[in-house]
Amino acid sequence: MDEVKQPIWSKSFLSIFVSNFFMFLIFYALLTSLPIYVIDDLHRTKTEAGLIVTIFLLSAIIIRPFSGKLLEKFGKKRMLIISLIFFTISTFLYLVIEPFSLLLGLRFFHGIWFSIATTATGAMAADVIPARRRGEGLGYYAMSTNIAIVCGPFIALTLLQFIEFSLLFLILSLLMVVGLGLTFTVKTPEIESPLPQKAKLSLEDLFEKRAIPIALIGCLVSFVYSSILSFISIYAKELGLLEAASYFFLTFAAAMVISRPFTGRLFDIKGANYVIYPAFFLFAIGLICLSATHSSFMLLLSGALIGLGYGSLAPSLQTLAVQSADVKRSGHATATYFTLYDTGIAIGSYTLGIIASLFGYSHLYFYVGLFLICIFLLYRWMQAQRKDLKLYPKESS
Repeated sequence: MDEVKQPIWSKSFLSIFVSNFFMFLIFYALLTSLPIYVIDDLHRTKTEAGLIVTIFLLSAIIIRPFSGKLLEKFGKKRMLIISLIFFTISTFLYLVIEPFSLLLGLRFFHGIWFSIATTATGAMAADVIPARRRGEGLGYYAMSTNIAIVCGPFIALTLLQFIEFSLLFLILSLLMVVGLGLTFTVKTPEIESPLPQKAKLSLEDLFEKRAIPIALIGCLVSFVYSSILSFISIYAKELGLLEAASYFFLTFAAAMVISRPFTGRLFDIKGANYVIYPAFFLFAIGLICLSATHSSFMLLLSGALIGLGYGSLAPSLQTLAVQSADVKRSGHATATYFTLYDTGIAIGSYTLGIIASLFGYSHLYFYVGLFLICIFLLYRWMQAQRKDLKLYPKESS
């Protein structure tokens, strides 16, 4: 069968998609609800509530460079199952752990397995997608995360109006049991490394050097995107648009879902830059519109533009990172990309918060919109230096 006509939505791809969706749904549900839990139920401070979020991301960043090596040594499917088992156990433990110090330890432990599992799902998704449809397929795969961004907080905050935290933790744990079960149905060939295992770790064991330039672009893009994740609700509240803010991510997700079939296919047929160039500018225009927002319509329009831009840009960069490496090192390339991506969000959440406190959120969004154009120029310069990037479909085989 012609590879172009091979289906993306195989049983294995669907299983990885749903498992990844549940994992990120739980991540975002806890990201939203745990600070409330820490303040209201454990009677701790706002600073400690912020720490409960930071410690998870910190452990994920620390472990991420090692996850590619783990996938190479023990196998992608085996490590996915092991990491999801511990991720599921960690989710159940929120039911019984109350002391704040132990909760911090649990968050760090949870982040370890989140880091390994998300690296494994990303690498396995790339493996089960036909090579010539990888741009389209990884674009669909990214939707599992993007939809979870909307569903996680919505489910958590809606349920907490009617149930206690203990029941919420139980529901999330049971959802993860379903996600874990689906991973056993995934069939993907394990590609063994021809190199003997070395006693000492080298930089090559932790990072895929050919993926680093694209991952750096992804890091800068996620730095900008952290302004949306961290401050959009506060900005909307300042504008008196808090009710409309609840629909911001819904509009954001809808724009991504509607555009995904077209942008992914365009990536594979015409080449990466046919998607990446307009995506940069749509994202930048959306941020600049957001900086000038004074109505619900403008807020939602900004959400749609950012959804079209960022929603096309992030999976395209991830695809280029994976394609830049040998197929045997897809796990390393995925780990490299997400290490820098997570770092961008972590640094951005802190740094942009300082900028917002000095200049205000409106100015912040205008500045990051301009900064995104600078990132685009850096990307243009980088691709002029790199001849090994698979920017065009004829090179993707």
